[in-house]
Amino acid sequence: MRPMNPERFRVRPGKRVRLKDLPTRLAPLYRSKADYQDKLEAQIGRLRKLQNLLYADDRRSLLLVFQAMDAAGKDSCIKHVMSGVNPQGCQVFSFKHPSAEELDHDFLWRTSRALPERGRIGIFNRSYYEEVLIVRVHPEILRAQKLPRARLQDHDLWEERYRSIREMEAHLERSGTRVVKFFLHVSRDEQRRRFLERIDDPEKNWKFSPRDVEEREYWKDYRRAYEACLAATSTKHAPWYVVPADDKPNARLIVAEVVVRTLDKLDMAYPQPDAARRRELLALRRQLARGA
Repeated sequence: MRPMNPERFRVRPGKRVRLKDLPTRLAPLYRSKADYQDKLEAQIGRLRKLQNLLYADDRRSLLLVFQAMDAAGKDSCIKHVMSGVNPQGCQVFSFKHPSAEELDHDFLWRTSRALPERGRIGIFNRSYYEEVLIVRVHPEILRAQKLPRARLQDHDLWEERYRSIREMEAHLERSGTRVVKFFLHVSRDEQRRRFLERIDDPEKNWKFSPRDVEEREYWKDYRRAYEACLAATSTKHAPWYVVPADDKPNARLIVAEVVVRTLDKLDMAYPQPDAARRRELLALRRQLARGA
């Protein structure tokens, strides 16, 4: 079993993306279910320590963006990878259909309000990228966004949105927020299998909607939208990772490794007291040692 190198899943800036040429399944990165659990627990342990350092340092933050086709495993990936993280230092947001108030603002407004504070990890389960994905596949959504009429006919609209996203993510990097983005790459056959499982298992019925089947008719349109988006918005400091997602445990191990490596590379340190603070602490220690 070869060591994992998550950089193989990274989309290089400016490189064309052809999803049909990228794998949705890999040879298992684990020997057994127990081995998978051990590997994931080890990653969670590393993540827990790094998150504590991130929180104490209070100068950086991390934004994790998850995008995928339906049933690709975003929810379960977030649940398992982040299971050992201190909830005080982690924020999760999911963006559905925009409200009337959100439609009265630019397309980045509603997600900007949910960006992580310094010292915290923010997770977007779907994100501002929906504005160049589902909105591109379903033009009727764009027409409801109250844009100037001339903009609706502008052929450069999507390129301009990509540019806005790149510039926003560059601003976040300059301000101390590192952005890492995951596209969980699931096959159409695996999605079908998971949909059938949701129908057959009463405890999973709530996860299934007729809309899910309707959206399968747009599979090629979504693939083209994702390919254009990934190629246009993967940058050095805000990369996309195309994670094979037909095997959920594999996907979780890959995501966990990327998150740990990203945090490990940030310039972080525990705050060090100056001389005056150190003297104060020593005095307080002597007071407590005397039983005060």
